Amino acid sequence: MSMVLFSVHSFPSEAIQMNPQQMLITAGIAVLALIGIVFVFATIKYFKIWLQAYMSNAKVSLWSLIGMGLRQVNTRVIVDGKIMAMQAGVGTDPTTGITTRRLEAHYLAGGDVPRVISAIIAAQRADIDLDFDRAAAIDLAGRDVLDAVRTSVHPKVIDCPDPEKSPKQTLSAVAKNGVELRIRALVTVRTNLSQLIGGATEETIIARVGEGIITSIGSATDHLEVMENPDRISKAVLKRGLDAHTAFEIVSIDIADIDVGENIGARLQADQAEADTRKAQALAEQRRADAIAREQEMKARVAENRAAVVLAQAEVPMAMAEAFREGNLERWKKNGTE
Repeated sequence: MSMVLFSVHSFPSEAIQMNPQQMLITAGIAVLALIGIVFVFATIKYFKIWLQAYMSNAKVSLWSLIGMGLRQVNTRVIVDGKIMAMQAGVGTDPTTGITTRRLEAHYLAGGDVPRVISAIIAAQRADIDLDFDRAAAIDLAGRDVLDAVRTSVHPKVIDCPDPEKSPKQTLSAVAKNGVELRIRALVTVRTNLSQLIGGATEETIIARVGEGIITSIGSATDHLEVMENPDRISKAVLKRGLDAHTAFEIVSIDIADIDVGENIGARLQADQAEADTRKAQALAEQRRADAIAREQEMKARVAENRAAVVLAQAEVPMAMAEAFREGNLERWKKNGTE
């Protein structure tokens, strides 16, 4: 009976014991089962996106979609961008073109993938040389790459001065004859993609054009010359190369409006004449005050001299009395009679 009990109790312990090979097999089966479960869930989640990419010849693998999910990348943005590029026929080179990895890297860098792809497609349609690297660099530099391409195709018109950024509606310039001219210009520009990164913005173009217009009018002998030939201003300004080191290329400068303002020269002359008059009056008043002061000074001297005469006259009797006392007056009289 004891032998039977011993054999019954020892059977489970022998069943539980496993050799290392069996443990590895069991662990492998568990890992494969876990991978299978993850793959099933990933397939259910990304199958629709993968199928859309596959049917569009975008060549985005399911493992790439799973990796994007693990890296917190929006798979829809990447796949849509890849599909747009493939359908438009841009960036098809597997090494230098628009690949899934490059799109993902640009997304992780904070770039706007849809706008970059749209800009490249628009540039290709307009026969503009724009690859993915340059478009991505422009986008990461903070510039709107799609708007830059559109401005290259359809030039942009800028008001000079810009009423939204300046309280003045016109530029004010004075010719050599002193007459003021008030001008409003329209500057047509298109984007220079090669200098878009690091190039000056619209504010620089407006400032340079305004400076050129004022300088051209200031060098004119008469304001009538400017009003008769406004295009001379445009030609003179264009020759200056004002678009150097800017993100734009100036296509044309057109004078939209020109009006005659004040006669600054005449007003300045009148102001100068008034100032000279006031100066002369001040000098005359000063001379008058000096004359009055001189007159009062002479009167004081006359009064002083009179006082001295009175003092001298007062001393005569005293001198005569002294002479009487000393007998000098009697001797003087005797000598005088002799």
